[in-house]
This record gives sequence, C-alpha cells and structure tokens, in this order.
Amino acid sequence: MSQAKSPPDDSTGRHPAGLPHVFIDRSLGRIAVPRLLRDAGLRLTTLAEHYGIPQDEDIADVTWIEDTARLGWVVFMKDARIRYRPAEQEAVLTHHARCFYITRQDLPGAAMAQRLLSNLPAITTACTEAGPFIYAVHATEIRKMDISSPRPR
Repeated sequence: MSQAKSPPDDSTGRHPAGLPHVFIDRSLGRIAVPRLLRDAGLRLTTLAEHYGIPQDEDIADVTWIEDTARLGWVVFMKDARIRYRPAEQEAVLTHHARCFYITRQDLPGAAMAQRLLSNLPAITTACTEAGPFIYAVHATEIRKMDISSPRPR
C-alpha cells in the first residue's frame, strides 16, 4: 500500500459540501481535466500527484482503488471496463470504492470536465451512499451500474 500524500490546498471554498475529495485516474489525464475541475473549485488529487511521476504509469488499478477508498476519496475516470475486470471489480467491492466514469471515450478534456461539472449535484448526492459503487456519467444524468454482473458478450 502506498503512503498518502497531502492533497493540494484549495482556498476557493467552492468544493460542494458533501462531496468527498476527488481522485482523478490517469484515464482523464494529468493536466487539462484536473485544471478545469480545480478552476471550478473542486479539491482533487491526480494519480500522478499522489504517486509521483513516472511511478504513476506503473500503479496497478487495484492499488489506487484500495488507496483512494481507504482515504475516503471518490474516483473520477473514463475507464468503463473497470467494472468488468475481475481484479478491479473485486477491489471496488472489497474496499467499498466510490467511482464515477465518463461514458464517452472520445470527448475532449473540456467536454469531459463539463460533463462532470454538469452532473456535480447528482454526484454529490450519490456520495451520501456508502460504497461500493460505480456510476456512469452521461451528458445529463448519472446511472448506477451493476458491478457484480458478468461482462456482456
């Protein structure tokens, strides 16, 4: 298990009450999406900030899932397949992780950030639930996904 680093300070005070600290998976990138979310007031830590560069490229998904769940953080990502991979699925279930993923893989960074920000009230409400869960973040809604079902063929 890795050592937790302190999250970057956010003095804007616009982070929604009830929304835990946000962890940004490598699938959303290191710069554009995190910057746009921070500009909107979110307190967050990227995978690269938490584990360091270049170590971030070698961190297994199961490791950051466990670490972020232990810290009480929620995860933003765009890797929809994570709910079908047995090891990652087990990590989400075992560690009661709370995850949100962008459903469109082809969106530019600004559109991904906007999708998350547009759904922030629903995401914040979902975070009142204990994990484990994975929500799909669509353009105008979020949907809770079944993380215990087999992968569709």
